[in-house]
Amino acid sequence: MQEKKKTTLIILAFFAIYVIWGSTYLLNKIAVQEIPPFFLAGIRFVTAGILIFGMALLSGKSIKVSKKQFWNSVFLGFLFLSFGNGVVVWALKFVDSNFAALEISAQPLVILLMMWILQGKKIQPMSLFGVFLGMLGIYLLVSQRNILGQENAVLGMLMIFGAMLSWAYGSLFVAKADLPKNYFVNTGYQMLTGGVLLFIISFAFNEPWSSPTTWSDGVQWSMVLLIIFGSIVAFTSFNFLLRVVSPEKVATNTYVNPIVAMVLGWYFLNEQISVQSIVAAIILLTGVYFINTKKTLKILNRFKK
Repeated sequence: MQEKKKTTLIILAFFAIYVIWGSTYLLNKIAVQEIPPFFLAGIRFVTAGILIFGMALLSGKSIKVSKKQFWNSVFLGFLFLSFGNGVVVWALKFVDSNFAALEISAQPLVILLMMWILQGKKIQPMSLFGVFLGMLGIYLLVSQRNILGQENAVLGMLMIFGAMLSWAYGSLFVAKADLPKNYFVNTGYQMLTGGVLLFIISFAFNEPWSSPTTWSDGVQWSMVLLIIFGSIVAFTSFNFLLRVVSPEKVATNTYVNPIVAMVLGWYFLNEQISVQSIVAAIILLTGVYFINTKKTLKILNRFKK
């Protein structure tokens, strides 16, 4: 019975990081048109963190943690949220939401290479083929003239890549870090500390702060959805999955996120989807599949006999 309950939770958690996170590109793109990026992300995560702690206390959960667990949470809050998310929201000022999602779909490739560099993990033949396809897909994606011609588009691409490195390292760090045992409380500490760091960054960049009452209805609804579903539900699911399945499997959310983001960006924001972007997406996502598959290339088996 306990195993069945755990399996159900894993399935629901994957749905959250697959579909809900795919929609956050659209929601962030809408909100960043009116609100400065770091201020936007700061409000999102501080509010979510406070709500999480409130719900934890009301349900009788202890939010006490050790000093080591607290500082590990602060570190992850920075890697995942302050830098990993805040920089992506900043980049959305310069690139379309569907482009950002497609670039981030290379996350499993980055994690695999980081595991090879930092942990000495061997890259299997199928994964090597996936890396090749992933790099080809990224090249096709970022080399489009209509994208390169946009103001500060290259800067946006580089910022997203930096955020991917931060997120990848955080994903590896979680597996061995001493963190609060309760996934909900763990998420709360990361949200609150990451959000406070974002406010500090926002203040340092001299971003103008504003009251939610001055925002348009679309931005207000976007923030509500980002806080409740994009932050509390999806990020708690992400932390849960990182502790019960491998980082590579968690990173497979990049199969679905770009598709969700592309459809929503096209439908709600009239973002154009070029033929080259579609080809790049197919090649990139095929590469991600090969990175995560455990099968062996049959053609390579012939050389092993």
